[in-house]
Amino acid sequence: MRMRKMRNLEPRMERCAAFRIAEPQAYRGNWRQMYPDCQALWVEVGCGKGKFTAETAAAHPEVLLIAVERCREAMVVAMEKASAMGLTNVFYIDMDVARMEEIFAPGEIDRLFINFPDPWPRKKNAKRRLTHRNFLEKYCRTVREGGEIHFKTDNAPLFDFSLEEFDACGLTVRNVTRDLHSNGVVGILTGYEEKFCAQGIPIHRCEVVCSPFTLPPEEKKAPAQEAPL
Repeated sequence: MRMRKMRNLEPRMERCAAFRIAEPQAYRGNWRQMYPDCQALWVEVGCGKGKFTAETAAAHPEVLLIAVERCREAMVVAMEKASAMGLTNVFYIDMDVARMEEIFAPGEIDRLFINFPDPWPRKKNAKRRLTHRNFLEKYCRTVREGGEIHFKTDNAPLFDFSLEEFDACGLTVRNVTRDLHSNGVVGILTGYEEKFCAQGIPIHRCEVVCSPFTLPPEEKKAPAQEAPL
């Protein structure tokens, strides 16, 4: 998420210090200890300004929710929402999701949310997409076998790419829809999702069941043809 720099970012971050995990590596394998009533550990990748995060945590007090967001300007807004709602079962980490295996132990996560990630539309940037097989491998090591990835996007090409990646990795996909809210609002919406729905933009969604897999090889490029003499 791209946001303008905040002049008062540090004071705002400090006021929300109770929600921020400054050294998340220290909790690897022991996240549930942070919330004694925890029945499941859910992780949201790229929480943005945190509407979905806060409302999901409020709706599921039995769940410990960890939100990952590398944009600190967005994360502080998310933490302020959680603070205003008096939540005690949600915490935030400012880091890149590529490092998630440093933070979460194998099989520690029960559910992972990926909501409206950057589509990185140029083919050369495909590996940056959060549903690329390289990321899926990390998810399936940190999410328990049988755990789920819930994925939503407004971007049809990204959704098609993601379904192809899930299939290439041998992952089971269920509850696939290309117009989630066609018959009325379903579930908790993100801030982006509210805007998209108001504009009539269809939302694509699916659930992926995690299981161990061997990373499939990248498609090999055809050898370059020699120019005729």
